[in-house]
Amino acid sequence: MDEGRPGALPLDPAKGGALRTRSVSLGPGVEEYSAGLLGRNRAMLARAITLVESRKPEHAAMAAALINHLLPHTGRAIRVGLTGVPGAGKSALIEALGSWLTARGHRVAVLSIDPSSTRSGGSLLGDKTRMTRLSADPNAFIRPSPSGLVLGGTARTTRETMLLCEAAGYDVVLIETVGVGQSEVAVADMTDFLLVLMLAGAGDELQGIKRGLLERADMIAITKADGDNIAACRRAATQYGFAMHLLREPGEPEPPVVTCSAVEGTGLDRIWQIITERQAERESSGALAERRARQNTVWMWSLVDQHIRAKLMAGHAAGEIERQVHAGRLSPVSAADRIIGALGLP
Repeated sequence: MDEGRPGALPLDPAKGGALRTRSVSLGPGVEEYSAGLLGRNRAMLARAITLVESRKPEHAAMAAALINHLLPHTGRAIRVGLTGVPGAGKSALIEALGSWLTARGHRVAVLSIDPSSTRSGGSLLGDKTRMTRLSADPNAFIRPSPSGLVLGGTARTTRETMLLCEAAGYDVVLIETVGVGQSEVAVADMTDFLLVLMLAGAGDELQGIKRGLLERADMIAITKADGDNIAACRRAATQYGFAMHLLREPGEPEPPVVTCSAVEGTGLDRIWQIITERQAERESSGALAERRARQNTVWMWSLVDQHIRAKLMAGHAAGEIERQVHAGRLSPVSAADRIIGALGLP
């Protein structure tokens, strides 16, 4: 369990189970946080993640200092993103794969992104309760985080949280996305390997030829391949294999398509073999270093976008312009020009 989590937010029954916001104390200094993480203190890791998730300016400055301080101790983990349609069994597969890995000496961190309510902004953060076996594993750390209405299936601070887990000695980081469909590709810009989970017989086989999520996939796993569903999963695997052949450019490696079962534990060894072999290939060729360097650039610009928007929304002018658009007195195009003009840009 993630003991000592000061960031665990209580449910507010008055808002239908939405999360109630609670202030976060600044707590120990950067040196204490750093020593705790490098000493593999799970409670301190949970507190550090709460710090980076805070939106208070003083916490943001401290979180940035902590990340910079810990950077030399990061980058040694295999970063795997897991996404797929709702109902594909992401949590079940993560628990099965995570337990399989810890039994073989790995330390596994699971970052589970839950959708946030568009009404209240709250999130149930229920994925951890579905991973009871992995939650009790001393070599695993599970941290559910709200998406905060960030598009792309990840949360605002997923990258920072991943680095904190790496500094705390976790050599495998599994990022479970919200699971919203074809547009969920942001996780590919922060991981080494993207595993896409699909269901057999759900009407998705013909969707496989669409550009988007699947063309970013490093592997496709047809889940729930057990019992009477095995034959259907094998047929789906053949169909997805053909779709991936059409999606790939000439000379690009085609992502393998496998079947697996979280219930029976089948296919897990094959999944991990493919991940580690691809990781070794990219590391030896220099592609892994280039991929992570490119991801850091994407991260930088996403932070720029977030900060500019936050600064604009904090100003009186932006709020007034927004009210005029809402009232129909100003077109969105003219309003956007005014807001950009407030930055001193043409």
